[in-house]
Amino acid sequence: MKKSRFSLVRNDAAMDALVSQTDHQTLAVWAKACAGRVLHYFEDQYPNDRRPQQALDTLQAWIDTGVFRMAVIRKASLDSHAAAREVGEDNPARSAARAAGQAVATAHVITHAPGAAIYAQQAIHRATNAAAADAAVTSERDWQYQHLLALRNKRAES
Repeated sequence: MKKSRFSLVRNDAAMDALVSQTDHQTLAVWAKACAGRVLHYFEDQYPNDRRPQQALDTLQAWIDTGVFRMAVIRKASLDSHAAAREVGEDNPARSAARAAGQAVATAHVITHAPGAAIYAQQAIHRATNAAAADAAVTSERDWQYQHLLALRNKRAES
C-alpha cells in the first residue's frame, strides 16, 4: 500500500474559524502544545541538538512574561528551522523541528500557530506506516481542534 501524499495546505473551515476567534496568547499555548507532541521525533534522532526545544522554551518565556524581543524570537525560530534543514531528508524529525520553529514565531505573528499544527500533523504522517497514516493525521487534527477549543473555553472562564 502506498502512503498518501501529505499536503501542508489545509482547507478546514471549522479550524480556521476557531483560530480566527482565539486570542494571541491562547494560540501560542496551543502552537507550543502541538509542536511539543511531536518534538520527540527530533530529540530521539538528535538528542544533543536542543534548538527546537529552545524554541519552545523561548515561546514559553513569552507566554509567561509577555516580554517580547524580536531578535530573541527570530533567532529561536530560525535556529529551529536550521535544525530542520540539517536533517536533510523529509522525515518526522525534520517536520518536528519545523513545528517548533513555527510555534515560537507565533509570539511575533499569530498566523504562525496553524503552521505549528500542520507541521505536527506532517511529522505524524511521516512517522506512521502507509496503512495507518491518514487515520493518525485525522486523529491528531481532531486532538488539535479539541485542545484549542478547550484552551479557548478555559480562557473565557477566567
